[in-house]
Amino acid sequence: MELQPVILSGGSGTRLWPLSREQYPKQLLALVGNETMLQATAGRLAGFAGRLPVASAPVVVCNEEYRFVTAEQLRSAGRGSNNIVLEPAGRNTAPALTLAALAVADTDPVMLVMPADHVIADLAGFQAAIDAGIPAALEGAIVTFGIVPDRAETGYGYIRCGADRADGSKAIAAFVEKPDAATAQRYLDSGDYLWNSGLFMVRASTWLKAIDSLQPAMAAACVDAWKAGARDADFVRVAKDAFGACPSDSIDYAVMEKLAAAEGLGIAGCVVPMSAGWSDVGAWDALWQIADKDGNGNVARGDVLFEDSRDTLVYAQDRLVACVGLEGAVIVETPDAVLVASKDKTQNVKQIVAALKASKRSQASAHRKIHRPWGWYDSIDNGSRFQVKRIVVNPGASLSLQMHHHRAEHWIVVKGTAEVTNGERTFLLGENESTYIPLGHVHRLANPGKLPLEIIEVQSGSYLGEDDIVRFEDTYGRG
Repeated sequence: MELQPVILSGGSGTRLWPLSREQYPKQLLALVGNETMLQATAGRLAGFAGRLPVASAPVVVCNEEYRFVTAEQLRSAGRGSNNIVLEPAGRNTAPALTLAALAVADTDPVMLVMPADHVIADLAGFQAAIDAGIPAALEGAIVTFGIVPDRAETGYGYIRCGADRADGSKAIAAFVEKPDAATAQRYLDSGDYLWNSGLFMVRASTWLKAIDSLQPAMAAACVDAWKAGARDADFVRVAKDAFGACPSDSIDYAVMEKLAAAEGLGIAGCVVPMSAGWSDVGAWDALWQIADKDGNGNVARGDVLFEDSRDTLVYAQDRLVACVGLEGAVIVETPDAVLVASKDKTQNVKQIVAALKASKRSQASAHRKIHRPWGWYDSIDNGSRFQVKRIVVNPGASLSLQMHHHRAEHWIVVKGTAEVTNGERTFLLGENESTYIPLGHVHRLANPGKLPLEIIEVQSGSYLGEDDIVRFEDTYGRG
């Protein structure tokens, strides 16, 4: 029997826009410390010495859109996985956990289910709570972990604790929605309430039994999607149409809140208190809450200057941000968008994202810098009939063999060595050398070296959209 980490890496983190975007959400960002939130989650059980050994690699459930950057972040952190399950569409946490349970059903481990976008400051406290929950999970309960509150927080749901159980956990008396300020203070004063963390522990077979009984349509859709899926290197692709028919619901609503009334099922729901410096970093004010501050309560990341300012958070990615006379503000600067907000209104940032989506603005979903399995590119300038990109290709990687109907390209090598296929010719280019790719020519760019290859690409033509591409060969299985 093993403890199997399961990382749920869906969600778009819209309240942390403009850093978090649909195609590069908050779990892929290093918001706290040097590791991304995904990498930190994958390492959260390092050195665990509890009742069960930890499986050698996590099961990760993520959106197909950012599968390559997910795999690369895990690999670069030394926590790679050959069990990355791809969701063709978001269906919330209950279907995602069902896919993970199906992935490990043969060995039926105890699954530790962790959202990829949480912060845990006290790893020893986290691991102690996880170990305390194992007996209940082994006995067939579904365990959740409730955070011992340190303030009257209105942004979290709560769990009201019931009686102590023989296995060391507590019965769940009720799940409670996000309260108003007065109610939150009453919860805090009573000592009977914990924050609902979204962390769970359950045997794979227990979860599959619960979902089959309480959400049969969801269970059937997930099983159909899994059976019709296929393995692609480290990825498991489930069937798109079958999973698209799956109802969307959270673990709490789909299962946990229904267990008490399902007495014949024989599956208990219970909670283990946890004090571990937890935050779900749901919005910018939550990040300010947990970040290191200067003497005036300011938080700075990047090139930031403060003058007569307090209790303000500034993230600067691309240029100097100077703040004068601010109090309780949030400023987030990126190459293509700037957010300025009152710290007590940051929950409403998602409304800005909704407006961007409604007007079909690219800033809602993508950064200017776009990650690809071979590296990344940054569109540094554009105008009528031209676009300039900075392209970085990882060592040993290559772009697809491709052609364009509507644009020509000029490539200039800035750093490294490029292997260029241009029509019938394949040749090497060194630093400060260049080549011209005429419209309609089949071409490929590759990095045969051991260091990153950096080029400047100048595109010119009547249409410069990313969909003007015909791929003939591709290492990464893209059509």
